[in-house]
Amino acid sequence: MAGPGSANQPLLLGTSRPTEDEESGTCQNGGSVIASVPSSSSSSSSSSSSANSVVLFSSLVAVCGSYAFGNAVGYSSPAETGIMDDLGLSLAQYSFFGSTLTIGAMVGAIPSGRVADLLGRRGAMWASELLCIMGWLAIMFAKGTWWLDAGRLLVGCGIGLLAYVVPVYVAEITPMNVRGGYTSLNQLMIGLGKAFMFLIGSLVNWRVLALIGTLPCLVQLLGLFFIPESPRWLAKVGREKEFEAALQHLRGKNANISQEASDIQDYTEHLRRMSVDGIAEVFQGKYTHPLIVGVGLMIFQQCGGLNGFEFYASAIFEAAGFSTTIGTIVAAVVQILGTTLGVLLIDKSGRRPLLLVSAAGVCLGCVFTGLSFFLQDLHSGTELVSGLVLFGVLVFLGSFELGMGGIPWIIMSEIFPINVKGSAGSLINLVSWVGSWFISCTFSYLFEWSSAGTFFIYGGVCAAGVIFIAKIVPETKGRMLEEIHASITNKNDNNLS
Repeated sequence: MAGPGSANQPLLLGTSRPTEDEESGTCQNGGSVIASVPSSSSSSSSSSSSANSVVLFSSLVAVCGSYAFGNAVGYSSPAETGIMDDLGLSLAQYSFFGSTLTIGAMVGAIPSGRVADLLGRRGAMWASELLCIMGWLAIMFAKGTWWLDAGRLLVGCGIGLLAYVVPVYVAEITPMNVRGGYTSLNQLMIGLGKAFMFLIGSLVNWRVLALIGTLPCLVQLLGLFFIPESPRWLAKVGREKEFEAALQHLRGKNANISQEASDIQDYTEHLRRMSVDGIAEVFQGKYTHPLIVGVGLMIFQQCGGLNGFEFYASAIFEAAGFSTTIGTIVAAVVQILGTTLGVLLIDKSGRRPLLLVSAAGVCLGCVFTGLSFFLQDLHSGTELVSGLVLFGVLVFLGSFELGMGGIPWIIMSEIFPINVKGSAGSLINLVSWVGSWFISCTFSYLFEWSSAGTFFIYGGVCAAGVIFIAKIVPETKGRMLEEIHASITNKNDNNLS
């Protein structure tokens, strides 16, 4: 979807199509203009200034939750040997322990949007970190499988909440010209959290490693005392004085926030009169486009084989005859580099171009990996197999972190109006975790059936993702959130009329 073409995006009571006269506040067809959402150019004076230290600090506090997320995901691999030896777990019991994280995340995803709407963005982060801390402590003091699994489940519930609320909070507080880069810090910190657990996990006991997992949670809990609530959430719940104070704090005490504040309040009031939040509201025709975009991106993000590459990288390298230690280290470095490059490029290149490059890259990574196992099955080019599989895995992981890893969450946080963001976010968050669970559960069976066929299937899914992004996904770079929402919902209203 192209960017806005006129100075204003009028919001109409009816579903009749707008005319040129709406720019002056009237409609030839008799509909009345309720609110006017300015384009990026008309709000530049108040919201396009570079993010100040308050925005930076608030974003860093929020992405401490992302780092905690990465710690949770990266814990099970380095802790496996220690836990199985100390507690006498079988491989099946430990596999269940690992899977309870995803189960917990699905449980946490279901109410995530509603919790963020009821408690606020800061309150939701508080709740999620308390769950994570309780979970880590249960793991640390576990004497048997019950406490171990219960702790992992609690951590999963916590990160299920964090997966939604962190990118939403960062997107809602940052100026539009740096929103993409700041929200991309979410994915970068997840990667750093995973890498840190892999590194430190080889040096310390699994109980100490669980204790270390509580540290980013405690840092965020402390930091939440010093950051403002999301102004857009405050506007939604009618706390106008706190809304203006929070927005002024985020933009700087000398900044002129009148235009941005007016835009947010007018659009929020319009939404309040037109509808109420609820899961049924999400399925109204005017939200069809953002719902398809959000759900579709999460399906292609997860079902392109991410967990197969991440969770079974060692098995892939071993099956191809490549050193698992070297391969895992190089893969971790490439992931961090890919994420960092994505953070630097997203507000320059835009979301769609970076997504297209990323999706094409993961498709090629699947093809190269599948080709290496195909040659192995044919007993042809055996000297190329190990190098080709390393190349394929690195291309996949590096390309994924460049865009497909973080941008779907950024777009999810940008395309839904505040009145349905909670319900829509819960649904999309759940879709993501169900997809993650599905790939984790089916990869080993597919790999046993046909190692080459597995990656060719993933490659086909990724190729479909490229087409989906090119045809369906809108560009959101450099636009106010209210402008994005108005253009998408008005487009759907016009299509229905």
